[in-house]
Amino acid sequence: MMSVAQVTEQTMPSMNVSSRPGSRRMSRYSARHAEASRKPSRYDGMEMHEVWTEYQRTHNEDIRNFLMEKFLHLVRYTAERVHARLPDEVDVEDLMSAGLFGLMDAIDAFDLERKVKFETYCAPRIRGAILDELRSMDWVPRLVRTRSNRVEQVRQSIEKATGRSATDSEVASALNVNGEEFDKLKRDSVAAMTRSLTQKCFSGEGSGGEVREIDIIKDEAQSNPISELQRRDLKDLITKGLSRAERLIVILYYYEGMTMKEIGATLDLSESRVSQMHSSILARLKSQMQHRERELEPVE
Repeated sequence: MMSVAQVTEQTMPSMNVSSRPGSRRMSRYSARHAEASRKPSRYDGMEMHEVWTEYQRTHNEDIRNFLMEKFLHLVRYTAERVHARLPDEVDVEDLMSAGLFGLMDAIDAFDLERKVKFETYCAPRIRGAILDELRSMDWVPRLVRTRSNRVEQVRQSIEKATGRSATDSEVASALNVNGEEFDKLKRDSVAAMTRSLTQKCFSGEGSGGEVREIDIIKDEAQSNPISELQRRDLKDLITKGLSRAERLIVILYYYEGMTMKEIGATLDLSESRVSQMHSSILARLKSQMQHRERELEPVE
């Protein structure tokens, strides 16, 4: 496993604020593969105050890498805490890569004269960098997101107080907005809610792994095999015992959607004769099927 120092040296040798936008992908690589180096460092035996003093005097890259390795656990801890409140499709490694930039900024801006522990100083910087990254990833404007969150909070508070689903009029009254303005808030909140087809729906059993949303979407274009079997069995049942002409009338009329006139032209019969035979077939089938109604109930 590569250390932060090794990854940084290989992929980001001159990392600074100006080079940050083009280094997102490399930083994500660093976040995925980085861990504290097990190799001894000449700074291990020094007091942290001395290390900070030396870094602020020289801005030595080796010292910066040593400090990043030492405080890398703060990045992971903060990223995992933020990730716990986010949807599954958000990758914790993306949050860690943003947090690495926050840690780097904190190292560069830390001032020993303020007499503040670095852990206390860098925690909000790391969290802020992660939140900034999340905002840049969000395609919904912040104002719309804030309003939709406010509507959802009010709805949840009403449901907790009443023990039932909140109505739109109750939510609008609690927000102190009129109907037209509330309708706009509802439209905005719907636009702010999107789902990824590749996000995890639930964990599969055994070796099946995770089941994604796209794996359980109903395909309306595909026919139901059970329905197809039912249609075939029903066709065999109702055409059993019919003559060839009667069987063709039933199939062409009910399964092929042809008109009486079209069926007559196909069978070389008049339209009135086809209609007469059709009525006779229905009367016979009705009498035959009365005692088999339960067999013909559809299976869900």
